[in-house]
Amino acid sequence: MSTQATGAGVPGTAPFFEDLQVGLVERSAPSLTLTEGMAALHRAIVGDRLRLSLDRKLARDVLGLREALAHPALVWDVSIGQSTLLTGRVIANLFYRGLVLARSPLIGDTLSTTTEVVALRQNSPRAGRAPSGLAVLRVRTADQEGAPVLDFWRCAMLPLRDPGANTGYADSFDHIPAELDPGQLRAAISSWRLDALPELHGGRTSSLQPGMSWTGHGGDTVSSAPELARLTLNVAAVHHDRFSQPGGRRLVYGGHTIGIAAAQATRMLPEIVTIVGWHSCEHLAPVHEGATLRSELTLERIDRLDGGGALAHLRSRVHALGEHEGELERVEVLDWRFVAVLA
Repeated sequence: MSTQATGAGVPGTAPFFEDLQVGLVERSAPSLTLTEGMAALHRAIVGDRLRLSLDRKLARDVLGLREALAHPALVWDVSIGQSTLLTGRVIANLFYRGLVLARSPLIGDTLSTTTEVVALRQNSPRAGRAPSGLAVLRVRTADQEGAPVLDFWRCAMLPLRDPGANTGYADSFDHIPAELDPGQLRAAISSWRLDALPELHGGRTSSLQPGMSWTGHGGDTVSSAPELARLTLNVAAVHHDRFSQPGGRRLVYGGHTIGIAAAQATRMLPEIVTIVGWHSCEHLAPVHEGATLRSELTLERIDRLDGGGALAHLRSRVHALGEHEGELERVEVLDWRFVAVLA
Protein backbone atom coordinates (compact mmCIF):
# COMPACT_ATOMS: atom_id res chain seq x y z
CA MET A 1 0.00 0.00 0.00
CA SER A 2 1.26 3.47 -0.85
CA THR A 3 1.93 5.82 2.03
CA GLN A 4 2.08 9.57 2.30
CA ALA A 5 5.58 11.03 2.37
CA THR A 6 6.53 12.88 5.54
CA GLY A 7 10.13 13.85 4.89
CA ALA A 8 12.56 12.96 7.68
CA GLY A 9 9.69 12.38 10.09
CA VAL A 10 8.86 16.08 10.27
CA PRO A 11 6.26 17.49 7.83
CA GLY A 12 7.83 20.05 5.52
CA THR A 13 11.35 18.61 6.00
CA ALA A 14 13.13 17.30 2.90
CA PRO A 15 13.93 13.59 3.24
CA PHE A 16 17.36 11.98 3.15
CA PHE A 17 17.87 8.85 1.06
CA GLU A 18 17.25 6.44 3.94
CA ASP A 19 13.91 8.12 4.69
CA LEU A 20 12.50 6.85 1.39
CA GLN A 21 10.90 3.50 0.69
CA VAL A 22 9.43 1.99 -2.45
CA GLY A 23 5.72 2.74 -2.56
CA LEU A 24 6.04 6.06 -0.75
CA VAL A 25 3.75 8.65 -2.37
CA GLU A 26 3.89 12.43 -2.10
CA ARG A 27 0.61 14.22 -2.82
CA SER A 28 0.96 17.46 -0.88
CA ALA A 29 2.62 19.74 -3.45
CA PRO A 30 0.39 22.79 -4.12
CA SER A 31 -1.63 22.71 -7.31
CA LEU A 32 -0.71 25.48 -9.71
CA THR A 33 -2.83 27.38 -12.22
CA LEU A 34 -1.04 28.32 -15.44
CA THR A 35 -1.37 32.03 -16.21
CA GLU A 36 -0.37 34.43 -18.96
CA GLY A 37 2.06 36.04 -16.55
CA MET A 38 3.77 32.72 -15.83
CA ALA A 39 3.99 31.99 -19.55
CA ALA A 40 5.55 35.39 -20.29
CA LEU A 41 8.14 35.07 -17.54
CA HIS A 42 8.98 31.50 -18.56
CA ARG A 43 9.42 32.68 -22.17
CA ALA A 44 11.75 35.47 -21.04
CA ILE A 45 13.96 33.02 -19.13
CA VAL A 46 14.26 30.05 -21.53
CA GLY A 47 12.89 31.35 -24.85
CA ASP A 48 9.91 30.17 -26.85
CA ARG A 49 9.48 29.89 -30.61
CA LEU A 50 6.97 27.02 -30.63
CA ARG A 51 4.22 28.05 -32.99
CA LEU A 52 1.32 26.40 -31.19
CA SER A 53 2.07 28.20 -27.92
CA LEU A 54 2.78 31.56 -29.60
CA ASP A 55 -0.07 31.68 -32.12
CA ARG A 56 -3.54 31.45 -30.57
CA LYS A 57 -5.25 31.32 -33.98
CA LEU A 58 -3.05 28.45 -35.13
CA ALA A 59 -3.75 26.56 -31.88
CA ARG A 60 -7.48 27.09 -32.47
CA ASP A 61 -7.22 25.84 -36.07
CA VAL A 62 -5.11 22.78 -35.23
CA LEU A 63 -6.43 21.84 -31.78
CA GLY A 64 -9.84 23.48 -31.73
CA LEU A 65 -8.84 25.55 -28.71
CA ARG A 66 -10.39 28.80 -27.54
CA GLU A 67 -7.65 29.55 -25.03
CA ALA A 68 -3.90 29.85 -25.52
CA LEU A 69 -1.87 26.63 -25.42
CA ALA A 70 0.64 26.46 -22.56
CA HIS A 71 4.21 25.94 -23.70
CA PRO A 72 5.07 22.26 -23.07
CA ALA A 73 8.28 23.29 -21.27
CA LEU A 74 6.23 25.33 -18.80
CA VAL A 75 4.03 22.28 -18.21
CA TRP A 76 6.87 19.84 -17.60
CA ASP A 77 8.78 22.40 -15.49
CA VAL A 78 5.76 22.76 -13.19
CA SER A 79 5.34 18.98 -12.98
CA ILE A 80 9.00 18.45 -12.11
CA GLY A 81 8.90 21.35 -9.65
CA GLN A 82 5.91 19.84 -7.86
CA SER A 83 7.81 16.54 -7.57
CA THR A 84 10.73 18.12 -5.69
CA LEU A 85 9.14 17.78 -2.24
CA LEU A 86 10.85 14.37 -2.23
CA THR A 87 14.12 15.71 -3.64
CA GLY A 88 14.70 18.90 -1.70
CA ARG A 89 18.17 17.64 -0.77
CA VAL A 90 19.03 16.47 -4.29
CA ILE A 91 22.71 16.33 -5.21
CA ALA A 92 22.03 15.82 -8.91
CA ASN A 93 19.29 14.67 -11.27
CA LEU A 94 20.55 11.88 -13.49
CA PHE A 95 17.80 11.18 -15.99
CA TYR A 96 14.21 11.60 -17.11
CA ARG A 97 12.44 8.95 -19.20
CA GLY A 98 9.14 8.25 -20.88
CA LEU A 99 7.62 11.74 -20.79
CA VAL A 100 4.56 12.16 -23.05
CA LEU A 101 2.03 14.97 -22.96
CA ALA A 102 -1.18 12.92 -22.92
CA ARG A 103 -2.99 16.20 -23.45
CA SER A 104 -1.72 19.72 -24.01
CA PRO A 105 -2.81 22.04 -21.17
CA LEU A 106 -4.10 25.54 -21.79
CA ILE A 107 -3.38 28.78 -20.04
CA GLY A 108 -5.92 28.76 -17.19
CA ASP A 109 -5.60 25.02 -16.48
CA THR A 110 -4.54 23.90 -12.99
CA LEU A 111 -1.90 21.18 -12.61
CA SER A 112 -1.56 18.78 -9.67
CA THR A 113 1.18 16.19 -9.27
CA THR A 114 1.62 12.90 -7.40
CA THR A 115 5.15 11.54 -6.96
CA GLU A 116 5.82 7.88 -6.13
CA VAL A 117 9.11 6.20 -5.18
CA VAL A 118 9.43 3.18 -7.47
CA ALA A 119 13.07 2.09 -7.08
CA LEU A 120 15.99 2.76 -4.72
CA ARG A 121 19.69 1.95 -5.02
CA GLN A 122 22.41 2.95 -2.57
CA ASN A 123 25.62 4.01 -4.29
CA SER A 124 28.87 2.20 -3.56
CA PRO A 125 31.21 4.16 -1.27
CA ARG A 126 33.84 6.24 -3.05
CA ALA A 127 36.72 8.16 -1.57
CA GLY A 128 36.11 11.89 -1.54
CA ARG A 129 32.36 11.56 -2.23
CA ALA A 130 29.63 11.89 0.37
CA PRO A 131 27.48 8.73 0.79
CA SER A 132 24.42 8.84 -1.46
CA GLY A 133 21.73 6.83 -3.17
CA LEU A 134 19.61 6.95 -6.31
CA ALA A 135 15.83 7.27 -6.15
CA VAL A 136 13.65 6.63 -9.21
CA LEU A 137 10.39 8.53 -8.97
CA ARG A 138 7.27 8.12 -11.06
CA VAL A 139 5.70 11.51 -11.58
CA ARG A 140 2.04 11.79 -12.57
CA THR A 141 0.39 15.12 -13.32
CA ALA A 142 -3.31 15.78 -13.96
CA ASP A 143 -5.42 18.84 -14.70
CA GLN A 144 -8.31 20.30 -12.68
CA GLU A 145 -10.70 17.71 -14.13
CA GLY A 146 -8.43 14.83 -13.20
CA ALA A 147 -7.45 14.21 -16.84
CA PRO A 148 -3.90 12.82 -17.18
CA VAL A 149 -1.34 15.28 -18.52
CA LEU A 150 2.07 13.69 -17.78
CA ASP A 151 3.32 10.33 -16.52
CA PHE A 152 7.11 9.89 -16.50
CA TRP A 153 10.15 8.79 -14.50
CA ARG A 154 12.99 10.82 -13.03
CA CYS A 155 16.09 9.67 -11.15
CA ALA A 156 17.57 11.79 -8.38
CA MET A 157 20.73 11.36 -6.30
CA LEU A 158 20.16 12.08 -2.60
CA PRO A 159 22.52 12.17 0.38
CA LEU A 160 22.40 9.81 3.34
CA ARG A 161 21.84 11.30 6.78
CA ASP A 162 24.07 8.66 8.38
CA PRO A 163 27.39 8.28 6.48
CA GLY A 164 27.72 4.73 7.80
CA ALA A 165 24.21 3.56 6.98
CA ASN A 166 23.65 0.47 4.89
CA THR A 167 20.08 0.62 3.64
CA GLY A 168 20.31 -2.57 1.60
CA TYR A 169 18.54 -0.82 -1.27
CA ALA A 170 19.84 -2.30 -4.53
CA ASP A 171 16.93 -2.15 -6.97
CA SER A 172 17.45 -2.63 -10.70
CA PHE A 173 16.42 0.25 -12.97
CA ASP A 174 16.14 -1.97 -16.05
CA HIS A 175 12.34 -1.72 -16.06
CA ILE A 176 12.44 2.05 -16.64
CA PRO A 177 11.74 2.43 -20.40
CA ALA A 178 14.15 4.46 -22.53
CA GLU A 179 11.94 4.49 -25.65
CA LEU A 180 8.43 5.86 -26.10
CA ASP A 181 5.55 3.81 -27.44
CA PRO A 182 4.79 5.11 -30.97
CA GLY A 183 1.10 4.41 -30.43
CA GLN A 184 1.12 6.57 -27.31
CA LEU A 185 2.65 9.45 -29.26
CA ARG A 186 0.09 9.19 -32.06
CA ALA A 187 -2.75 8.96 -29.56
CA ALA A 188 -1.59 12.21 -27.96
CA ILE A 189 -2.18 14.08 -31.23
CA SER A 190 -4.95 11.92 -32.73
CA SER A 191 -7.56 14.70 -32.55
CA TRP A 192 -5.32 17.40 -34.02
CA ARG A 193 -6.06 18.86 -37.45
CA LEU A 194 -2.49 18.70 -38.69
CA ASP A 195 -3.59 19.67 -42.19
CA ALA A 196 -4.18 23.15 -40.73
CA LEU A 197 -0.46 23.59 -40.07
CA PRO A 198 1.17 26.04 -42.48
CA GLU A 199 3.67 24.61 -44.94
CA LEU A 200 6.97 26.20 -44.02
CA HIS A 201 10.15 26.85 -45.99
CA GLY A 202 8.81 25.44 -49.24
CA GLY A 203 7.73 22.17 -47.65
CA ARG A 204 11.23 21.28 -46.40
CA THR A 205 9.76 18.73 -43.96
CA SER A 206 9.14 16.34 -46.87
CA SER A 207 12.88 16.30 -47.67
CA LEU A 208 14.14 15.68 -44.13
CA GLN A 209 15.98 12.40 -43.65
CA PRO A 210 17.37 10.57 -40.59
CA GLY A 211 20.98 11.46 -39.91
CA MET A 212 20.63 15.15 -40.77
CA SER A 213 22.06 17.46 -38.16
CA TRP A 214 22.18 21.17 -37.42
CA THR A 215 24.38 23.37 -35.26
CA GLY A 216 23.15 26.70 -33.97
CA HIS A 217 25.00 29.86 -34.95
CA GLY A 218 25.04 31.17 -31.40
CA GLY A 219 24.47 30.22 -27.80
CA ASP A 220 22.25 31.38 -24.93
CA THR A 221 23.37 32.70 -21.58
CA VAL A 222 21.77 31.06 -18.56
CA SER A 223 20.15 33.73 -16.42
CA SER A 224 17.37 34.05 -13.81
CA ALA A 225 17.93 30.49 -12.61
CA PRO A 226 16.47 30.80 -9.09
CA GLU A 227 13.55 32.78 -10.52
CA LEU A 228 12.64 29.85 -12.79
CA ALA A 229 12.90 27.43 -9.85
CA ARG A 230 10.59 29.63 -7.76
CA LEU A 231 8.15 30.09 -10.64
CA THR A 232 7.70 26.33 -11.02
CA LEU A 233 7.57 25.42 -7.29
CA ASN A 234 10.98 23.72 -7.38
CA VAL A 235 12.22 23.53 -3.77
CA ALA A 236 15.53 21.71 -4.31
CA ALA A 237 18.03 23.62 -2.16
CA VAL A 238 20.86 23.35 -4.72
CA HIS A 239 18.91 25.67 -7.05
CA HIS A 240 18.39 28.36 -4.39
CA ASP A 241 21.21 28.16 -1.82
CA ARG A 242 24.83 28.31 -2.98
CA PHE A 243 26.00 27.12 0.45
CA SER A 244 23.90 23.95 0.37
CA GLN A 245 26.73 21.89 -1.13
CA PRO A 246 30.53 21.86 -1.21
CA GLY A 247 32.07 24.37 -3.58
CA GLY A 248 29.57 27.12 -2.96
CA ARG A 249 28.20 27.16 -6.52
CA ARG A 250 24.41 27.11 -6.98
CA LEU A 251 23.24 24.60 -9.58
CA VAL A 252 20.88 25.52 -12.40
CA TYR A 253 17.65 23.50 -12.46
CA GLY A 254 17.85 20.88 -15.22
CA GLY A 255 14.59 22.00 -16.79
CA HIS A 256 16.23 25.38 -17.43
CA THR A 257 18.88 23.72 -19.58
CA ILE A 258 16.23 21.62 -21.35
CA GLY A 259 14.08 24.70 -22.03
CA ILE A 260 16.99 26.55 -23.62
CA ALA A 261 17.81 23.43 -25.67
CA ALA A 262 14.19 23.41 -26.89
CA ALA A 263 14.39 27.07 -27.91
CA GLN A 264 17.63 26.43 -29.78
CA ALA A 265 16.10 23.42 -31.54
CA THR A 266 13.30 25.58 -32.92
CA ARG A 267 15.83 28.06 -34.28
CA MET A 268 17.72 25.29 -36.03
CA LEU A 269 14.56 23.52 -37.24
CA PRO A 270 11.78 26.14 -37.55
CA GLU A 271 9.34 23.46 -38.75
CA ILE A 272 8.92 22.38 -35.11
CA VAL A 273 5.48 23.53 -33.98
CA THR A 274 5.44 21.82 -30.57
CA ILE A 275 7.05 19.02 -28.53
CA VAL A 276 4.96 16.04 -27.45
CA GLY A 277 7.38 13.76 -25.62
CA TRP A 278 10.84 12.72 -24.50
CA HIS A 279 12.36 9.29 -24.98
CA SER A 280 15.03 10.14 -22.45
CA CYS A 281 17.04 13.00 -21.01
CA GLU A 282 20.44 12.53 -19.40
CA HIS A 283 22.11 15.26 -17.34
CA LEU A 284 25.81 14.73 -18.00
CA ALA A 285 27.22 17.52 -15.82
CA PRO A 286 25.95 20.44 -13.75
CA VAL A 287 25.21 23.87 -15.25
CA HIS A 288 25.89 27.13 -13.42
CA GLU A 289 24.29 30.53 -13.96
CA GLY A 290 26.20 32.71 -16.40
CA ALA A 291 27.29 29.78 -18.57
CA THR A 292 26.58 29.91 -22.30
CA LEU A 293 24.75 26.90 -23.72
CA ARG A 294 25.18 25.70 -27.29
CA SER A 295 23.64 22.65 -28.89
CA GLU A 296 23.72 20.31 -31.86
CA LEU A 297 20.49 18.78 -33.15
CA THR A 298 20.27 15.44 -34.97
CA LEU A 299 17.24 13.85 -36.65
CA GLU A 300 17.16 10.20 -35.59
CA ARG A 301 13.83 9.19 -37.15
CA ILE A 302 10.89 10.83 -38.89
CA ASP A 303 7.35 9.43 -39.03
CA ARG A 304 5.12 10.99 -41.68
CA LEU A 305 1.54 11.51 -40.53
CA ASP A 306 -1.49 10.78 -42.70
CA GLY A 307 -3.17 14.04 -41.71
CA GLY A 308 -0.15 16.13 -42.67
CA GLY A 309 3.06 17.02 -40.87
CA ALA A 310 5.37 14.55 -39.19
CA LEU A 311 6.68 13.33 -35.86
CA ALA A 312 10.42 13.97 -35.66
CA HIS A 313 12.53 11.98 -33.21
CA LEU A 314 15.37 14.36 -32.39
CA ARG A 315 18.51 14.30 -30.27
CA SER A 316 19.90 17.46 -28.74
CA ARG A 317 23.44 17.43 -27.34
CA VAL A 318 24.21 20.52 -25.29
CA HIS A 319 27.51 21.84 -24.00
CA ALA A 320 28.19 24.70 -21.62
CA LEU A 321 30.90 27.32 -21.94
CA GLY A 322 31.82 29.22 -18.81
CA GLU A 323 34.63 30.52 -16.68
CA HIS A 324 35.77 28.73 -13.54
CA GLU A 325 38.74 29.93 -11.52
CA GLY A 326 39.79 32.13 -14.41
CA GLU A 327 39.78 29.35 -17.02
CA LEU A 328 37.32 28.80 -19.87
CA GLU A 329 35.58 25.45 -19.54
CA ARG A 330 33.67 23.51 -22.20
CA VAL A 331 31.54 20.77 -20.65
CA GLU A 332 28.99 18.40 -22.18
CA VAL A 333 25.90 18.86 -20.01
CA LEU A 334 22.83 17.35 -21.69
CA ASP A 335 21.81 14.49 -23.97
CA TRP A 336 18.10 14.91 -24.71
CA ARG A 337 16.08 12.68 -27.06
CA PHE A 338 12.66 14.14 -27.75
CA VAL A 339 9.77 14.02 -30.22
CA ALA A 340 8.45 17.10 -31.99
CA VAL A 341 5.53 17.76 -34.33
CA LEU A 342 6.71 19.27 -37.61
CA ALA A 343 4.67 21.35 -40.03
